[in-house]
Amino acid sequence: MASTGVASPGVENAGAVSVSVIAVVVAYNRRDLMLEALAALKAQTASLTAVVLVDNHSDDDSADAATQFWPEIDVVRLPRNTGGAGGFASGLAVALLRYEPDWIWLMDDDTVPQPTALERLLAAADRPGVVLAGSRVVWTDGADHPMNTPRTKPFARRSELHAASQGGVTAVRSSSFVSMLVAADRVREAGLPIADYFIWNDDFEFSTRMLRGGRGLYVPSSVVVHKTRARVSTDADPGARFYYEVRNKVWLMMFSHGLNPLEKVVYLASTVLRWARTVRKSKNRRFLLVQLRRGLIAGMGARPRRNADVLAGLGVVSDEVVQVEALRRRSA
Repeated sequence: MASTGVASPGVENAGAVSVSVIAVVVAYNRRDLMLEALAALKAQTASLTAVVLVDNHSDDDSADAATQFWPEIDVVRLPRNTGGAGGFASGLAVALLRYEPDWIWLMDDDTVPQPTALERLLAAADRPGVVLAGSRVVWTDGADHPMNTPRTKPFARRSELHAASQGGVTAVRSSSFVSMLVAADRVREAGLPIADYFIWNDDFEFSTRMLRGGRGLYVPSSVVVHKTRARVSTDADPGARFYYEVRNKVWLMMFSHGLNPLEKVVYLASTVLRWARTVRKSKNRRFLLVQLRRGLIAGMGARPRRNADVLAGLGVVSDEVVQVEALRRRSA
């Protein structure tokens, strides 16, 4: 099991957990926030085996700044912006092949975890069948961030809900890349995020696929701060990005195996209502309706391309993505 020597300095006092954990951070043009996130990773009370920083072709010196701040971390410089979806697919492939970890902790570059965030996730995940655990996400004012508030797992058995509540956690069906701890073995079985999503719904699709047959938990004692510019909800006007929300949700409903048919009906109904609220609240409804139409046409007109095609031309990282997905096909 490889190590870059980035274990947290105070781990002996906290009580080290005998598992290997790789943090994967995807960065794009948020240099100062990224450095704040890295400083928070350094301060974790639970040990990190390594940190993989995926720089999505930033033009603000993020990659160099990260190396100067923390020379031991594994900085993956991509020659083009692959979006959050491509960044996490690349980072997961690197983590799996270079370090062979037990767990991988995923987060954006504007995510600042409190010192005990990882320790609490690992403690909660140490129970049968758990393959994924997510943190409580707050905004800079300490209030829960509405963009990252989890929903209780629908159709969960009463025994599962009771067992989770006894441990101070909640059973969930999806999670966010803002702070997601996922079992490496489960990623090897179920596959990487779909890079062609680029942005939006990539974490929803990935996490529901990870949890198809596994248990997922929301861990409120693990807290991270999501430093978005504003504390907005999921039905806020996203502008041109509404295209990706619509296209990717169509792809998820038509092609993803993360949700079963009944779940797709429930989530689709919820999605349509949220889209209606988004358009109704917007000051530029005509523009959003154009993006809605574009997204529907694109989503129904073609399925997502293979990661090997979307992430081609990235050098060693492209080869690592292909290797991970080849191993998955052989074990399926």
